[in-house]
Amino acid sequence: MNTEKQIELDKIKEIWMELAVTEAAKEAVSQASFFLSESQLRKQLKDTSDSRSLMEKLGMPPLQNVSEIKEVVAAAEKGSCLLPNQLERVEKVLVLIRRLKDYLKRGQMYDNPLACYEENFDALEELREEIYRQIRNEEVDDFASRELSQIRNQIEKCEEAMKQKAEQVMRSNKAYMADNYCTLRNGRICVPVKREYKLKISGSVVDQSSTGSTLFMEPSGVARYYEELQTLKIGEENEVYRILYTLTAMVADAAVAMYENIRLIEKLDFIFSKGKLSMDMGASEPAINTERRIILKDARHPLMDREIAVPLQFEIGGDVQGIVITGPNTGGKTVAIKTVMLNCMMAQCGLHVTCREADISMNASYLCDIGDGQNIAENLSTFSSHIKSVLEILSEAGKDSFVIMDELGSGTDPAEGMGIAIAILEELRKSGALFLVTTHYPEVKEYADSAKNVINARMTFDKETLRPTYQMIIGEAGESCAFYIADRLGMPNHMLTAAVRAAYGEEAVGTYRFRNEDSVPEKKYTKKVIKSKTAKKTADLSTLYKRGDSVMVYPDKKIGIVCTPVNEKGVLRVQLPDKKIWINHKRVKLHVVAAELYPEDYDFSIVFESVENRKTRHEMERKYTEKTIREEEF
Repeated sequence: MNTEKQIELDKIKEIWMELAVTEAAKEAVSQASFFLSESQLRKQLKDTSDSRSLMEKLGMPPLQNVSEIKEVVAAAEKGSCLLPNQLERVEKVLVLIRRLKDYLKRGQMYDNPLACYEENFDALEELREEIYRQIRNEEVDDFASRELSQIRNQIEKCEEAMKQKAEQVMRSNKAYMADNYCTLRNGRICVPVKREYKLKISGSVVDQSSTGSTLFMEPSGVARYYEELQTLKIGEENEVYRILYTLTAMVADAAVAMYENIRLIEKLDFIFSKGKLSMDMGASEPAINTERRIILKDARHPLMDREIAVPLQFEIGGDVQGIVITGPNTGGKTVAIKTVMLNCMMAQCGLHVTCREADISMNASYLCDIGDGQNIAENLSTFSSHIKSVLEILSEAGKDSFVIMDELGSGTDPAEGMGIAIAILEELRKSGALFLVTTHYPEVKEYADSAKNVINARMTFDKETLRPTYQMIIGEAGESCAFYIADRLGMPNHMLTAAVRAAYGEEAVGTYRFRNEDSVPEKKYTKKVIKSKTAKKTADLSTLYKRGDSVMVYPDKKIGIVCTPVNEKGVLRVQLPDKKIWINHKRVKLHVVAAELYPEDYDFSIVFESVENRKTRHEMERKYTEKTIREEEF
């Protein structure tokens, strides 16, 4: 049973999760559930209220995702050397902590309890300042140490001297040069020398052009500077690593404080996400009780547009353990029970509720049966799924449970469904749980009137406009309004009276006053089914004409004799004076029946067969012959 999904708490969590910044807070939102400890719940609700109050006065808190810093600190603890970009990320988090401390400190002037978290943060100013001073733009800064500054100055002078020396060689040997600039090849400064003048320049060949006509040579004077440069760069690298390892050690030493800072950031992120959700939904802090009492004033479904949602007034508890809601379809019954349970669950999760005012009882379990639950994979019909869910609810329901059920007893025979609905309500009443159910059965309304601690409620409906008003009236039974809807839509009085009589008996007829005059509805033209005449004739075609009947063939009006009766296609064969023809029966009219023209056992082969065929047939009857009968003439 997925109650969160049925009442749409999962959608609230999706919205809530988007308001969190850190991965840990998002995970905490996804796993959030209702609290069973009263003290914990009151603390959570207070945090939500305090965070909203602080944001309304100071704006949004400076929060950002700090998940990756855990890995950086863990690497430092293991002895790995942190890279400049990792150290810069640590420094940015420390800046965030300093800003967050300032934000919380300003909250102290409003006596906001959340401002006390400021004292729990360790800004690690020394570490932040050291990283800021020594790391810039993801590199170790030139002035990170005096030694590094001196080495880099010497490197710069050495590179400049190498360049000047190379340019001097080029000016002195301009005729031997292939170009008028020096270049860097394989990390060495070279001059472009024409191949044929290779021996004119003192130095070593480092590279050559693609054609081989130009050699890139490092002058011997430049080579001496190169060796010095390499020594300086080794010194630079050693000093950079010394600085990085020193900063890494400082991060490792501050690991405990860093982890605690990260934990507090994630905790505050979760708390502030609840305040953001409250602000976005225009919610308010509910009162909490353990006395089995739920009171909602001007409640609305948090996912509905607050401009068009009709406020709901709801109260249960004390002498009222269960409420049976009745009313027309689309009257808002399902939305009403979802609104009640969703607000109760949100409150018990430490969130504000979308009510002007609320007093909500803590519940040990929330049990829900909404929707048809049809499951093709498990071969469950609507009713089967409904009963399966109900049995599960009844097995879990207790005195600290809150249960909602939609369309109780639906999906089967009305009489049996009504009986099952009453049996379910009686079990819920015995369990001691608070329950809220919707139904259409009038017998269930009668049960609610007579059962102890159970009352009726109805969703109001405007009979004039045929529109639901989405208002719940507790203590009154509702009606489906089907008769009034039918009346407004033009159903005549005699039909409505018959409907009332069938539903509620003769004595109820006089209690209804309908607007329409009793009249017979005007019959509108309706299309008719055209039966095929061919079908009947086709069944009797074989009996239309017999062999030997005299018929008249149209349009020539010639007289002929039927050779072959009508087949299934409606075609017969007729012997005319000079030929035999196949013709549709519609073009033939009976002239004289065969019985009037020939004796009963007359041999029609005399009329229809040739003399040759008759002789052949006679021979076949007496002995074997190789002659054949020409069927086309028959």
